[in-house]
This record gives sequence, structure tokens and C-alpha cells, in this order.
Amino acid sequence: MVSRTDDEELAVIKDWWQRNGKPLLSGVTLALVVVLGWQAWQKYQSNQSFGASILYQQLLETALQPEGKPDAGKVAELAGKLNSEYGGTHYAQYGSLFVAKVAVESGKLDDAASELQAIVDKPADASLGELARQRLARVLAAQGKAEDALKLFQGDVASAFAASREEVKGDLLVQLGRADEAHAAYEKAKAALSDEDAVGGLQMKLDDLAKGDA
Repeated sequence: MVSRTDDEELAVIKDWWQRNGKPLLSGVTLALVVVLGWQAWQKYQSNQSFGASILYQQLLETALQPEGKPDAGKVAELAGKLNSEYGGTHYAQYGSLFVAKVAVESGKLDDAASELQAIVDKPADASLGELARQRLARVLAAQGKAEDALKLFQGDVASAFAASREEVKGDLLVQLGRADEAHAAYEKAKAALSDEDAVGGLQMKLDDLAKGDA
């Protein structure tokens, strides 16, 4: 067996490094960048979530005043800050739901519709989108736009929201004088509920329709 001299060994190592060392180093560097970048992103997300949660808590305390009417201006200010700093997040959109609630209570239906439509157009998730859709439908109904409200319910809906959606549809159809369709919608809502939940206001609506047919 022929032994390599130190110079030959060094030449082999240099050759290997030229062929493999630099790509390997690039791979390690890239891996470190990915790991550190992910950690930085996680930290950023955590900080974002914390900041948004603080603002949202302030908004809740302002919007849910136990002693009386909430400060609509303060609610709008906090919600606006949530949207500007954390736009598109769950916190921001829940904040918009509260702005819409306060607007409805103040009789500002156009403002409420605008807040809710923004969520419907680009929801943070499907549940928020459906919640905003149903609330928007009720606002439109209060504005005498029941036909427009019905158009909001053309797609599929998750089972968790099926009953409430059908009940809203029933209310809209009653407003439009379409009793048979309203009855069918209420029956669908009832079928989506447990027997215990189906005996309340929904059953009263069905009974009222039956009285109207009598």
C-alpha cells in the first residue's frame, strides 16, 4: 500500500473541499438561515399576537360596558388601530364585529354594513366569514334589503352554522312574504338542532307561520 505524503494528503483535502466543501457550507448556511428565520418569524408572530390581544382586550372593555352605552368613538378608534397594525387577523376582525354591533345600537346601519362586508369579502377564517355574513344579512334586512341579504347565502355552510343560517333565511323570507319558503327554512334549521334547542324561539316562528296559514 502506498502511503500519501503530507503534501498529497493536503492536495486531496483541498480538492475535496473545492468539489464539496463550498456547497456543503452553503447548505449549512442556508439551513441556519431557515432555522433562525423561522425562530425570528415565530417571535414576531408571538409579539404580534400579544400586541393584538392587548388592543382587543381594551376594545372589549370599552364595547361591553355593563353600566350603559359604550363609547362608540373609542370603540372605533381601538378597532381602527387593530386594523391598521394587525389587519386581516382574527383580533382585527372580531374588533370589526364589535364596531358593527355598536353601530347597529346607534342606528348607524350603513356603518355596520360596511364593517361586516369587509369581513365577508376577506375573512380570517370560514367561521368568522359566516358569522359576519349572517349579521350583515340582518343589517340589510333592517335596511329593507331582504333580497340582497338572501344573496349572501348562496354557498355551502359548515354544519355548526347551518341552523342559524336557515333561521336567518327564514326571517328574510317572512319579511318578503314568502311564507312557504320561510317554513321550509325554519324546518331545516330545526332539523339541524337538537330536540332541546329546537323548542325555543324557532318553534314559535313555525307556530306563527302555521297560525297565519289557518
